[in-house]
Amino acid sequence: MKHIVEINLPIAPDEVPALRERIGWEGRRGDYPRLFERCNFWGGCRDERAQLIAFGYISGMGLQHGYLEDVMVDPGYRHSGLGRALVRSLLEEAERFGLEIVTLTFDAKLTAFYEGAGFDSCAGGVWRRNG
Repeated sequence: MKHIVEINLPIAPDEVPALRERIGWEGRRGDYPRLFERCNFWGGCRDERAQLIAFGYISGMGLQHGYLEDVMVDPGYRHSGLGRALVRSLLEEAERFGLEIVTLTFDAKLTAFYEGAGFDSCAGGVWRRNG
């Protein structure tokens, strides 16, 4: 079955935290549904059983610059092209939305994936609150 990425797919508040936990991330259940109100748009995909298997979003001020965040694919669907389709769909929506720059941070092991999706690698930094 070919999986179709849908922009602003209706998603219940518990679905993204459950996907986060399936891939080994913290669920961050308190972030949902508030996150949907604060991002520009999101993309998602469901399997044959209507389970959320891919998710990512672009946030920002709605000006020229957005941030691609939380790109995730269920472990059972990795290396199927779904991640690339998700990123491609989000970037196409970014163009329609009028964004001129989209940035993201990623683990170095994902460099080839994101460069293959059209991103240029560059130096950056991350600040995290202590505690």
